[in-house]
Amino acid sequence: MIKNLVRGATALCLALSPLALPSAATAAPAAQVLNLADAVDLVPVAAESRTGYTRDRFKHWNAGLDTSDGCNTRAEVLQAEAVESPTVAAGCKLSGGEWLSYYDGQEVNDPAKLDIDHMVPLAEAWDSGASAWDAKRREAYANDQDAAASLVAVTARTNRQKADQDPATWMPPHPDAQCRYIGEWTATKLRWGLTADQAEADALKVYAEACETTVVHYTPAP
Repeated sequence: MIKNLVRGATALCLALSPLALPSAATAAPAAQVLNLADAVDLVPVAAESRTGYTRDRFKHWNAGLDTSDGCNTRAEVLQAEAVESPTVAAGCKLSGGEWLSYYDGQEVNDPAKLDIDHMVPLAEAWDSGASAWDAKRREAYANDQDAAASLVAVTARTNRQKADQDPATWMPPHPDAQCRYIGEWTATKLRWGLTADQAEADALKVYAEACETTVVHYTPAP
């Protein structure tokens, strides 16, 4: 809830800014709401290629949504997702606080034990379309706080177990997390216009059948 309020407030401020008001010719992309099976069907299927990929092709972490707060994207996500807010000291040093890592259901009270996971890993994004983007768009992807599903605070252990795998080869270990995860994975692929390879697409369809009540919310990235 804190995460949604913080990011929702940021989006509202941007929407109210005269500079942010879209003209008729450049209307903001409309939010989409679909059941999971229909959303999965919208993800294009294509072969993947990792040719040319290095992690530094995606600049992160940058100065975040609030460039005046001294906190980078990682720190801002940690604050947004905290169940109990951490103390923020000089230099945006975080201490205390509490988080729930939904991948494994673990409660965490030390921010150093958390990683910020890219829902669709950077390497997977590269494989499925981001290799054709310019550096600015890849930076926007790697620091995307405008969609709650894009970045998630989870235990370092689960993030590193996941690495660059897609749902064909890795899923969160907590059974109750899996439908949410597939929904957020699909939302991120659709938000950024990314494709899925055949094995990934097949896995998404299998999970969509099991998660028939899951709803996908996404807004195409500008």
